[in-house]
Formats: sequence, C-alpha cells, structure tokens
Amino acid sequence: MNIGIICYASVGGSGIVATELGKVLARRGHQVHFISTETPFRLGEFQAGLYFHQVLTPTYPLFREPQYLLSLANKVVQVARDSQLDVIHAHYAVPHATAAFLARQVLGANGGAAPRVVTTLHGTDITLVGSDSSYREIVAFSIEQSDAVTAVSDSLRASTVEQLAVSRPIDVIPNFLDVSVHRRLEVPDLRRRFCGDDPETRLVIHVSNFRPVKRIDAVMEIFDRIRRRVPARLLLVGDGPELPMAQRMARELGFASLVHAVGAQEEVLPLMSSADVFLLPSAQESFGLAALEAMSCGVPVVASAVGGLPEVIEHGVSGFLHPPAALDDMAESAVAVLRDPELRCRIGEAASRRVRERFSAERVVPMYEACYAGVVARDR
Repeated sequence: MNIGIICYASVGGSGIVATELGKVLARRGHQVHFISTETPFRLGEFQAGLYFHQVLTPTYPLFREPQYLLSLANKVVQVARDSQLDVIHAHYAVPHATAAFLARQVLGANGGAAPRVVTTLHGTDITLVGSDSSYREIVAFSIEQSDAVTAVSDSLRASTVEQLAVSRPIDVIPNFLDVSVHRRLEVPDLRRRFCGDDPETRLVIHVSNFRPVKRIDAVMEIFDRIRRRVPARLLLVGDGPELPMAQRMARELGFASLVHAVGAQEEVLPLMSSADVFLLPSAQESFGLAALEAMSCGVPVVASAVGGLPEVIEHGVSGFLHPPAALDDMAESAVAVLRDPELRCRIGEAASRRVRERFSAERVVPMYEACYAGVVARDR
C-alpha cells in the first residue's frame, strides 16, 4: 500500500509516533511518503520504502503570514498524484487534517482518483488548539470529513467528543514502541558521568518539550524533596520555554550543582537506561509517550493521574500515579523506589512487560494497517 504521512518534524510526541509508524510500515512492505517542512525527527538513516517530501512555503509581500496550509495541501496533491497514494494519514488535526481534506477535494475534482484520509488525534491538537474558538469549527469539520479517525487514548477520544461535539466514530489506537530497539541498555560510563563514582547516588530523569503543561516547576519541587532524603542527581532532557525557569529554581533552592540539563536529544535510550526513576507531574497527558519510553527501559515512572496516563500505567504495579497537586506523595513514591532496589526492579520489570504486551509495534501497527485496508475497501 502507498501511504502518505503528514506530520510535524519537530520534537514532540505526534511527530515521533508518526515517524516510528512509517519506519515500521516500510519494514512491513508498504511504501511510505513523509510530507513535512523538514526531515522528521528520528527518521534516522536511509531505509528502503521510505520517502521524504519537503513542504516549502514561500513568502510574498502580499501575504502578511506564510500560507503553510495552502503549500502543504498543494504538496500533498503532488505527492498523491506522482506516487499514487492509497491513504493520506494526517497526524495532528491542525492543520494537517484540513490540508488532507483540501488535497482530496482537488484530486477528486472532475472525477479524479483521490486517496482516503485517516486522521490521528494526539492531544493538544484537541485539548488546546482544537478547543480554541478560533479553530474549533474547522477542526471539527476536518475530523468529520476524514474517512477514519483514531485517537491515542480513550481519554482523548472522550475529550474530542465532549469539546468538539463530533458525531463520527473514533477508534482508539494507542502509541507504541519498537520493543526490539526500545529496551534497557548497559551504560555504566554514562551513568558515572552524571552520578560520579558513588554507587548510592540515584539518578532522577525528566524528558519533555518543557512547555507549561509539563509543570517543570513541579519537577523541581519534587526533586527538592527527594534530594533531601536520598543522594540524587536530576537529569533534564529536552528544551523549551520552561527550561530557564527550571534552572533558576535549582539555583534558588540550592541544588543547581545536582542538575544536568543536556538539551533536546534524538537518542534518549542511553539516558533513560541510566536513570532510576522518571518524573512526569504533567497537568495533562493524552497518552504520555515519554513515560512509555521510560517503562520500556525498565525505569519506574511517577506521574500525574491525568488524561491517558492511567491507561498506560497501573498504579503500584508498573508505576505510580497521584493527583497533580500531590507533590509530597509523588516524592514519597520516588523515594521508596530509590531506596529499595527490590521494589525498583519489580516495578521496572512490570513496566517493561506491560510495554511488550500492550504497546509494542507488533501489536499496534497491524491496527493501523487494518484501518487503512478498511477505508480503502469502503465506498464513500
């Protein structure tokens, strides 16, 4: 099958999932065409069956803002014609589902062949952007006009129906990992770089895009509680507007020397594998891909019980979930894991087993293939 994938190229869950999906689909014999402004994050080395088509948005004095939606739709039309796409898979509703709809209208004019459109909702495209009155009507329309719609969690599906009042069915297909690749690595030298030679020092990690929704201030406050009870270091992976605030808080709270901020990293497996516990006290998570990556490496996750996280983590079994305001409880769970190697091992093994059993590429990607086959076979 020839599949066009529209995604954001920047660091973020939707782009990472779209890229990993395309790579697995190509290995399974499909022809996959990525359509984006830049080479997708984590696309990696050349792989047979994968193609990249860059969207260029020219600027003209007549236009006060770049016309990305129009240039994207135009590129989708070109790729669909040249590569005879069967399906356009739009990841993130705004503006990708809208561009897919426009491209299909152009391709279908005068009786021409047009690919089916599948839209995958990832989270903030609904809970933040899609719920804004400036976009709500067009987002809802684009979802309704798609041939199939999927969401990465039951929580996100419910939020979409509630906030946008869409009436069409939405299938839940969760995020996934290639568990043959995403597994714990032995990286003693890297751990020593962060923790030194003291075997009792523990490493706490947080990975995100450092947006306000991630509550980086809560990460710093929880770590402040942890480090007063356990020798620990904090590893911050990623970049974004809240990172300077985190570094300022570390200085004000007196533990700046215990923090390692390594910026955005394409390869997070060695960093995850070095850690003892992962903190994710977000205000909202439609799924929590970073938590899944930590779990696949056998790292216990301490997170907020919000959005789709309870669908990923079983409290007390494969991780720990607490109300967002319960910073003391989050710190208590983290300290328990850091002090008790047996508990840390048990939770970590349960977490990696849960990823293998419920969120592996082998289990999830066939759901997308079935979705594609269904829309291609269906009459409009």
